[in-house]
Amino acid sequence: MRFIGADLHKKSITFCAVEKDDNQIRVVQRQRILCSEAERMEAFLQKCMPCELTVEATIGYEWFAELASKLAQRVVLAHAGKLRIIAESTRKTDKIDAYVLAEFLARDMIPAAWRPTARVRQHRALVRRRGKVMSRMTSIKNTLRAILTRYNRDVASLFSAAGREYAQKVKGELLGEDAWVLDDLFEELQEQQQRLKKVDQRLVDFSRSASVQEREAREVLASMPGVGPVTIDTILAELGDWTRFRNADAVVSYAGLDPGVRESDGRRHDLKISKAGSPLLRWIMIQLAHRLKRTTSRWKRVFEQISRRAGNKKATVAVARRLLLVIFAMLRDGRAYQLTA
Repeated sequence: MRFIGADLHKKSITFCAVEKDDNQIRVVQRQRILCSEAERMEAFLQKCMPCELTVEATIGYEWFAELASKLAQRVVLAHAGKLRIIAESTRKTDKIDAYVLAEFLARDMIPAAWRPTARVRQHRALVRRRGKVMSRMTSIKNTLRAILTRYNRDVASLFSAAGREYAQKVKGELLGEDAWVLDDLFEELQEQQQRLKKVDQRLVDFSRSASVQEREAREVLASMPGVGPVTIDTILAELGDWTRFRNADAVVSYAGLDPGVRESDGRRHDLKISKAGSPLLRWIMIQLAHRLKRTTSRWKRVFEQISRRAGNKKATVAVARRLLLVIFAMLRDGRAYQLTA
């Protein structure tokens, strides 16, 4: 059995194949192949069969993992964040990186990352595209308000139909280029709103082909107050297969909502949240916390209890963390949200 480490880059891949004999690692073959040379990659893997292969779970790994899965007995995705030995090495080359990956695989020391299914990858693509469109719309709105604020003409209803008419009326008070930018931004905002409608419809169509398990999960999440289609899609896409998490703490860590801790000689110092993992999942949970602390007595009470000793910001994050624990329990047990008595 040969163990192959693949150091993947945008234009090339460096391979290192090793064999393990009585706990000794021996390099048997090295090769650097361009990413455009798929036939050479397949030929290299065929020469090394039977083999296992590992590659870091960085952007663009999917096509290579798909290719390698056809020939290698096992393809392991290495967690780039946990495999810090490569990033922190003083001697870092593609050849060394590939060897370290191969050696760790041979010794069964690779910190494996979860490989999303094709459906999860497609779901994430739609959800993250929606997030980008929303982010751009927010940026446009902020810029529009900034322009009118410089002339003391900003109003709360700027983005309603009446607000657009108001902006056209006061446009004559603006300098020439500011007036042109105002029109251009309103035009771009309208385009982004159309894009948002297209993405939302695409997500609706995508949900129609969901598996039985996913449909049940959608119904379970919909039973929670404040949870709509956008929240449901974001949670399901970013969590992926929720059964892969060993416990609720692992889910919180994946969302980056877990507080850091530094302890030494009996002294403990609580740090800020780690912000590791999925930023979109963390964002949607914070938004859900904001909604529920205003609209439900249960979560308003939790928020107020924490805010008295820790402040509003930390209390909101704490509510988001507890909400994620509740959501994970709902998905794990297949139970609807339970209202307080």
